Amino acid sequence: MALGACQTAPETQSEFLQSYEGLAAPGQSLRASVLQRRDDQAAAGIERVFIAPSVLMAGVGEAVEDADRARVLREVDRQICYEVSERFTVIPDPAPEAATIRAVVVRINPTGQAGSLASATASYFIPGPIGVRVPGATGGLAAEAELLGPDAAQIAAIVWARNATVLGTDSPSLSRVGDALQLAEPFGDAVGDAFSPTGRTPRPIATPDPCQRFGPRFSLSGTIAGFATGLYVPELDGGKDADDESEDRQ
Repeated sequence: MALGACQTAPETQSEFLQSYEGLAAPGQSLRASVLQRRDDQAAAGIERVFIAPSVLMAGVGEAVEDADRARVLREVDRQICYEVSERFTVIPDPAPEAATIRAVVVRINPTGQAGSLASATASYFIPGPIGVRVPGATGGLAAEAELLGPDAAQIAAIVWARNATVLGTDSPSLSRVGDALQLAEPFGDAVGDAFSPTGRTPRPIATPDPCQRFGPRFSLSGTIAGFATGLYVPELDGGKDADDESEDRQ
């Protein structure tokens, strides 16, 4: 049953991306469904990128509250920024000579709250890095992203989907979007890898951090809460809400 939970079915194309031609699986993956392509020569010529706010495909996430859908979009932006900033120079606004990253969330599977509470209780009696989730209570996330050059031509694209696993390191959460929020991190990782040209190694984080507006890259309080309760608590994970970002810019 656990092995079956590791497999995520491929997503249908949302038609959000400029093109889906040439997408292919980069390698074997048991946990995520990934299709991607990159014009390596064009990507090598990109240094500065603007990350446009991610959007939600129509009808997605109707089972969760508006605030939770907004939180998922913010977390997708946050994680993309963290990873992309280690490969490119992230700028706060569009610029004629800069590339643009666009992303869309095409699926949010809600996290089961009762099942998560049962999972956290079980984890208390079975300590260790690997947790056990209640089948049917895990959520998921699917998203797409593309890198567009200054001329608006697509340089790279990725179609990605993953469900939280019954056996693994995906923490249970009392938030209905707890799993979707956690899965934004591996999606961000995948975007960074898919868009980075061959041979470009990760660079030190710039000062000031171009992603600071999304919140700190590491949250000690969230880590402590996870160890203490066995639950993922979004409010303690360090991400900022849209209102917080507006205040930061004033």
